[in-house]
Amino acid sequence: MWSDMVGNLAGLAALALGWRRSLLTWPVQLLSGLILVAAYSAADLGGGVGKQLLVMTAALWGWRQWSVGRQNSGDGQKIAVRFASWRERGALAAGAVVGTLLVGGLFTAYPSLSWNPWPDAYIFVGTLVAMVAQARGLVEFWIAWLLVDLVGVPLAFSSDLPFSGLVYVVYLFLVLWGMRDWWQRSAARRMPEPATERLEGAPA
Repeated sequence: MWSDMVGNLAGLAALALGWRRSLLTWPVQLLSGLILVAAYSAADLGGGVGKQLLVMTAALWGWRQWSVGRQNSGDGQKIAVRFASWRERGALAAGAVVGTLLVGGLFTAYPSLSWNPWPDAYIFVGTLVAMVAQARGLVEFWIAWLLVDLVGVPLAFSSDLPFSGLVYVVYLFLVLWGMRDWWQRSAARRMPEPATERLEGAPA
């Protein structure tokens, strides 16, 4: 119980650091994954261990992406953020749909991997999609998290998991604040530079 709580709190910290565009978001996400792997291993939940290992792999990739990307951000040590192109949005949406179908089918075929196959598959794949979008500095990262929360919050409370439900509620507020911040930054970057006014008397 305690390792599960600490692991989820570390996940909250990682999301808050992601909002601040801090590179520390990725090592904290890795730490969260390690703690949850220990928790699931102790509880003999092989499916949970496997999911966290994939999340940790995505975190390592994201760490590398941000380590390279921040060099071109023009904002110190922080990553530059932007809106995804329509092609990127289509790829993320397709990955979410196909991934959920595949993982949900796997969880259904092997019930020991998940206690609630389809919602669990949706949340798991949505988390991976959100991490991929975050690694690329896309504002849509927050929308993916928002869609995960819309299922995660009611599912946790209806399953008598109040602590997990509370964590998802906090996630929801962080997501809304983070999305607002990234949205404003990205919108500002897309605004055209104002034309420089000619000095009075300057030659045309």
